[in-house]
Amino acid sequence: MHSSLVCVALPALAVSPASGQLTGQGTDGFYRDGRRVLSRCELRVAGDEPLVLQGRLDGADRARFLGVIRRVGERGPDPDIRVERLRSADGTERITFHSSAPRPVRLPVEIRLGTDLAELASIAVGLPGPELRAAVHGSGLRWSGSGVHAVVSASPTPQDALASAGLLRWELELPPGGRRTVELRTVLEHDGGDSAGRRRPGTVLIPGPRTGPGVARTRSARPPRPWTAARLECDDHRADALMAAALDDLHGLVMRDPAAPADPFVAGGFPWRCGLSPVEALWAARMLLPLGTRLAAGTLRVLARSQQAAPGTDFGRIPGPLRDAGPHAPPSCTGVEATLLFPTVLAEARRWGLPDHETERLLPAAERCLRWLRTVTDPPAGSRGGYVPDPAPGGPYRCETQAHAHRAALLGADLLEATGSSDAAALRDWAAGLRTRFRTDFWCEDGAGGRPAALLTADGRPLPQLGSTTVHLLDTGLLGGGAALAPGLLDATQTDQLARALESPAMDSGWGLRGMGTKESGYNPFGHRSGAVRVHDTAIAAAGLAAAGHEQAAGALTRGILDAADSFAHRLPEMYAGEQRTAGSVPVPHPAACRPAAVAAAGAVHLLIALAGLCPDVPGGTVSLRPLRTAPLGAIQLTGLSVAEQPFAVRVSRLGMGMVETAAEGLQLGS
Repeated sequence: MHSSLVCVALPALAVSPASGQLTGQGTDGFYRDGRRVLSRCELRVAGDEPLVLQGRLDGADRARFLGVIRRVGERGPDPDIRVERLRSADGTERITFHSSAPRPVRLPVEIRLGTDLAELASIAVGLPGPELRAAVHGSGLRWSGSGVHAVVSASPTPQDALASAGLLRWELELPPGGRRTVELRTVLEHDGGDSAGRRRPGTVLIPGPRTGPGVARTRSARPPRPWTAARLECDDHRADALMAAALDDLHGLVMRDPAAPADPFVAGGFPWRCGLSPVEALWAARMLLPLGTRLAAGTLRVLARSQQAAPGTDFGRIPGPLRDAGPHAPPSCTGVEATLLFPTVLAEARRWGLPDHETERLLPAAERCLRWLRTVTDPPAGSRGGYVPDPAPGGPYRCETQAHAHRAALLGADLLEATGSSDAAALRDWAAGLRTRFRTDFWCEDGAGGRPAALLTADGRPLPQLGSTTVHLLDTGLLGGGAALAPGLLDATQTDQLARALESPAMDSGWGLRGMGTKESGYNPFGHRSGAVRVHDTAIAAAGLAAAGHEQAAGALTRGILDAADSFAHRLPEMYAGEQRTAGSVPVPHPAACRPAAVAAAGAVHLLIALAGLCPDVPGGTVSLRPLRTAPLGAIQLTGLSVAEQPFAVRVSRLGMGMVETAAEGLQLGS
């Protein structure tokens, strides 16, 4: 996917090679509702393909291809005819021919079209369908599959349409210095449904996670951005471009729940998770809280409706598929992480200014998540020593899962106490007990000073592999009381030791944090969780290291991600190879990475906003500013943020001094 130009405005997509010619190969094509509507769109002029000089994205949802036409008899090296193709995710393409010739030019133009109407999930794993036979339809062509039809209409109407070849033809007359445009519009039509469960008109299917079901939703206009128009101005202008591109990608991934179209969420990414992926949606919402709480509220409401409601050990749990966890552990369950992340996002959204009535509406779902947490760590449920198992009741007990559980308990207690619940004290006591056990059971002493174990096996043996999952031990979450951070599972000495391990060359590739250290058995620079650089983990690490006082390490990771973004035209993929950075090298793409990816784009935003060190406590009427004193990217100015649902702007100097420039009336600057 790295070499493709992906235009995204879900549920619509357009995937193109750099040439702009859709040949029916690979994942190329226009997609709508999880279905490939058009796989072939090949342009020829006077029998030849244009010579394409440039193909690039003009935004998250559109691509532009520039080329020239070489004609028989043309004199000299300078072409007289240039062609511009503007392709949009919504299924439109405008092909404009510009003439610089001194005489009128007649251009015979042919466009060959085709489709297989295959599902995106099948195409993504290399199983496309056979190309279908076209029929002439209006000013274009039509293809029919099982319950769906693809229609391409052209303007102006072609002089000739050959259904058997999928061919449209024009004879275009270009006056001297003139231009002519051909516009194609591709749409997907659904057959009507009935009470037997087939889809009704206007209902579409978006592919879900790799192992999960699809998400049915209603056709609608592209959602507006559910966040403020934030902007970054930095001494390093690459950071400005990364912030803008990341927010543009996230907008392309915004979707709405069919059960409640006012509830937005962000899809996981293309091509594997073009629908609701609970963990990615929650992480994106959490990382975008500085831009307002609307996305968080919508995402939480969507997931609350999916929460397990049947009595039993799964009551309160949010469903989620399994995912690869590296060579030393079975797959982990994203539903466990989503369940623990839910109360954290709600508690922090309240700190950023989520209105009380919204908090109260979501509080019962958060309480059910916390009840599940207490149930699953009860010894009769099969848990060892009060740890949260993942994925099965008998373990293993992962380091990052305990970090999520600890953070959920503390922030959940803060949330419950603010709303008058009597369960807050019990949650804090549980978290305190977890801290005491964890600092002994999960700490592995070694000659370098020790490290946290990646997990405990079902029989209690620690697995000492050093990996990026340990960064979640640094992400403690935002409490009230002066915008304080929650305590962590590690003590101060252990936190310092973890910081030294993360900034070592074994973990820091120079382009970001590896999923596993190079000295660990099973290390693979292309491993999903065993060596590849994941932008999301690196952003969490940088923010956590900065909060823990390790600013040099945080700055190095931030600069590494920014340098990598330069090589990816500021559209960061979900992950890339953990090869060591050397002089003159560039990061190596991962062949199976989502791009665009919600957690990578949101991680980039989180990484850059973390430079300002914002810690709001809207219920307490304060906001704290703790910028990095090292100012790793020079001076920065963030405008268009949102605290207490009011505009917020901050400036940080090259000396690391912060100043609030715009804030809600009555909001006090805390220490």
